[in-house]
Amino acid sequence: MATIYQVADLAGVSLATVSRVMNGNVKVSDKSRAKVQSAMKELGYQPNIIAQSLASNRTNRVGVLVSELSGPFFSYMLAVVESALREEGKHAIITAGHSDVAKEQEGIEFLLGCRCDALILHIDAVSDEYLLKLKERKIPFSLINHRIDEIADCCFTVDNEQGGYLAAKAVIDMGHTKIAYISGPEFKEDARMRLDGHKRALAEAGLVFEDALHYRGNYNEDGGKIGFDKLSEQKFTALVCANDEMATGAMYSARKHGLDLPHDLSIVGYDDQVFARYTYPTLTTIKNPIAEMGSMAAKWVLKEVYNINTSEIIHNTFEPKLIIRNSIEENI
Repeated sequence: MATIYQVADLAGVSLATVSRVMNGNVKVSDKSRAKVQSAMKELGYQPNIIAQSLASNRTNRVGVLVSELSGPFFSYMLAVVESALREEGKHAIITAGHSDVAKEQEGIEFLLGCRCDALILHIDAVSDEYLLKLKERKIPFSLINHRIDEIADCCFTVDNEQGGYLAAKAVIDMGHTKIAYISGPEFKEDARMRLDGHKRALAEAGLVFEDALHYRGNYNEDGGKIGFDKLSEQKFTALVCANDEMATGAMYSARKHGLDLPHDLSIVGYDDQVFARYTYPTLTTIKNPIAEMGSMAAKWVLKEVYNINTSEIIHNTFEPKLIIRNSIEENI
């Protein structure tokens, strides 16, 4: 088995230089780094991870907590985060909080117990007070889809209220006045904000938000199916859903009720999931830049914790965008 001494000898550098390269120290020239990496590859040298972490006080582990591990929304975000970290030699340890206070706190403490250097959190339930106490404990973390003013520099958010407004306005501009809405779970901040935006668009157009045309969903496909079945007792020409999964569920149920989409019913989703391009008709939706937010959250960690600077400027706020496809048409 090759040793660090052999790596230093083959690369023609000091033991200290080899150690700096293995620990990701930026104070090494590109030329020396390349020599060391080449020697390690040639010798098949495998660094002792435990020794590395003791020497650098870093484990090169970043803990990532999300609401769920299932579904395309979080899997896409996780793929982007993991890739950004891996490019810089850092590894993600992933767990789920299941939108429950105790489970989110348990997940966070688990990640800290794994000696993660930093955390990337997409939370639904833990309080701002809890998160601020984490900061007081000098634990570096970035937040996705949630903003706390006192630590705004590490928060990465999209304007969900504006997104809800754009979704409703898309069908209002098509002449629809009887508009149903399937919202996300009330305890989720983004769901509440999207509903607020929906109501703002209606009020701006002089339309009344009707409770009878509102169903509280669950962000899952079955929520869209059940929601449409419940709402179908009412008369409406357009349906706005708080995410794409519920929109596809609603499309399925609408067809079971014999409706021709979008001729009989216009439907709008939210998130712009990949499958939205392949539904029939293709789904008009709101672009939710979850990948960009995840990427920025990871780059913030790389910069603030590991002193790795990228050429990309760190942005904390993002804007939603209306993506018009074939699932809406003018109400004549």
